[in-house]
Amino acid sequence: MGHGRWHEATGDLRLEFVDLLDAERLKELHRTSGWRHAAVAIRQLLLGVVAAYAIVVFEDRWYAWVPAAVFLGFVIFSFTVLLHEVVHRAVFRRRETAWNRALAWIYALPSGLAPAQFERWHLDHHAELGDPEADPKRAYLSPKRVKRWFKLLYFTPALFPLYFRAAAKASGKYPDALRSRLRRERLLVTAAHLLAMASIWGGLGGLLLLKLYVVPVFLVFPVAFTINRVGQHYDITPEDPAAWGTVIRSNPLWDFLFLWSSYHIEHHYFPRVPFYNLRALHKELRPIFLRHPMRVRTYGGLLWDWLVRNKSPHLSWH
Repeated sequence: MGHGRWHEATGDLRLEFVDLLDAERLKELHRTSGWRHAAVAIRQLLLGVVAAYAIVVFEDRWYAWVPAAVFLGFVIFSFTVLLHEVVHRAVFRRRETAWNRALAWIYALPSGLAPAQFERWHLDHHAELGDPEADPKRAYLSPKRVKRWFKLLYFTPALFPLYFRAAAKASGKYPDALRSRLRRERLLVTAAHLLAMASIWGGLGGLLLLKLYVVPVFLVFPVAFTINRVGQHYDITPEDPAAWGTVIRSNPLWDFLFLWSSYHIEHHYFPRVPFYNLRALHKELRPIFLRHPMRVRTYGGLLWDWLVRNKSPHLSWH
């Protein structure tokens, strides 16, 4: 981003990048491949189909359909990560293409997001990272009540009204034309989900609607979303812009479930590095992490601090 709080605060950090990182290696990591992105997207689609099929076939065996429904919820979450790639134009070598618009809709539908809302919200977050008022995620979505019971709501279906209320507050500052577009998109997305629910109910019955849709979307998706979010900007060093995000330890399981989105501060440093290169970028950035220094966290440790020790968001949890 060339404007906003983040750009203003990271001038010295950008000089460190020049001093400590290999320019050719960074150029290589920025190289995008539409085919490689498509391979990941098709894999996720097939995994979702297999999980849904397992739920239908083993609907009477809880020890089979429950894990399949949990996995399906994480697959649904992964489509928000794919949408995130579109927002940053990290899919195709030619960044502006008609395919971006089509893919945004395809990736937004599973989780019920309005594509234009997600794009504006997310790009504002990048530009204003570090500003408690201008960053919409921090201003409107982060819990203002540092209470364990309130934090736990984010792991439940209550996440949806919390998120949509936050998005509505952020959109109050948007131009009228954009707000009209967002309303149309929300209506279309809501209609698509209602149609999907009606189709499952009519074709497969109420129990399979519960197992195929309600459990993955309303019970599992919020857990995946919130775990991922706790690992982004909750344990930080406010006085050091380089540490305005959390460094997560590399883990093949989370790389698979979250499509490399655990490397979140790395993504803020270089937002156009495609997600399949973020693990490699993480390794290249170790001199930066050591210089500042930044603690490497695990999701287990973060959740312990967040829920058991009841830490406040966007502060140092040392």
